[in-house]
Amino acid sequence: MNALGIAEDDVEVGGLLPLFKSLGYTIINGPSLAPDGDRPERQSYGDVVLRGRLEDALRRINPKVPGVAIVEAVRRVLNLPSPSFLVNNHTFHQLLVEGVDVEWAGEAGPEYGKVWLVDYDDVENNDWAAVNQFTVIEGNNNRRPDVVVFVNGLPLSVIELKNPADEKVTVRNAFNQLQTYKREIPSLFAYNGVLIVSNEWEARLGSLTADWDRFMAWRTIDGEQIVPKGQLELATLIGGVFAKRRFLDLLRYFVAFEVDGERVIKYIAQYHQYHAVNKAVLRTIEASRAEGDRRAGVVWHTQGSGKSLSMLFFAGKIAQNEVLENPTIIVLTDRNDLDEQLLGTFLRSQELLRQEPVQAQTREHLKQLLSRNAGGVVFTTIQKFAPAEDEVSYPQLSDRRNI
Repeated sequence: MNALGIAEDDVEVGGLLPLFKSLGYTIINGPSLAPDGDRPERQSYGDVVLRGRLEDALRRINPKVPGVAIVEAVRRVLNLPSPSFLVNNHTFHQLLVEGVDVEWAGEAGPEYGKVWLVDYDDVENNDWAAVNQFTVIEGNNNRRPDVVVFVNGLPLSVIELKNPADEKVTVRNAFNQLQTYKREIPSLFAYNGVLIVSNEWEARLGSLTADWDRFMAWRTIDGEQIVPKGQLELATLIGGVFAKRRFLDLLRYFVAFEVDGERVIKYIAQYHQYHAVNKAVLRTIEASRAEGDRRAGVVWHTQGSGKSLSMLFFAGKIAQNEVLENPTIIVLTDRNDLDEQLLGTFLRSQELLRQEPVQAQTREHLKQLLSRNAGGVVFTTIQKFAPAEDEVSYPQLSDRRNI
């Protein structure tokens, strides 16, 4: 409590939790879930996944999968293999977006299937909860993050709050607190999707590997109106990020990893990338229809606003779009150095594309790459579309509409 009578608990209970309640989340007092609480859902303070909620959700979401396979999927989720929580976070993210491959004994032999950890089609078929004061004990460390957001019992976001009336404590202090949590209770962060820090007036979002300068404000709820600076940023961030369908969309299509051995870098889209890419995807689908005008549009970026990642997120989402029936994506530039730079970005995060991008080396190689019937991410410079010396014009390579 400070001289103005405002405590962090007031921000948490009076400001943040009602925002989640308005979005349809169940609000739970963390101590009640503890092993010694009045509604225990944890066998120990080291349990960071609410196992009962996870098992119930998986049985509901995957009704055709036998119980033995559900149990195996839960076991896989709870027993991530690496001592590094960053490596485990990458592994878990793959399970979250691609499902858990399982095998079970059928009447005619082994049967195979996939267990989905969340229902991406029917968001209300998931279990949504915001839990305050969630104590985690790991080793000799006892920590209590302010709010943890659970989807199907999985702790997908950690939110740390600071008192807005204390001039000596800033949002940067909340960021520093998260760094302490990552060191002392790392098991909680193996399942993390996004990190949030706020003092209500200011609010920032970042990834597990982001430095302070990469924690950014989220300045719109619907992508149409930018909230002016000077207003409460926390309300905009919660409404803009944690609306149920938007949150799952963000985790599924707008998170990318660069992995080099034990070195992991995690990227999360900023608000302008998220909304620009989604609008571009919708416009591309419309333009590619039989009656479409083939004019998908232009996304204009300023320097340093993340063009490469926007292109990666767009390619990843468009490649998985069922309406476009396995499209071919061409990344076209006019300079060899830019071609190499973008190719490197896509290669390091190619799991988002579900395929390996290929660079056209010559005009003939480009023609071969684009003569395929479907699929592919092709990098080329525009010069390779110029006619060769013995050609009057460049030949048509395909009449498909989903390139």
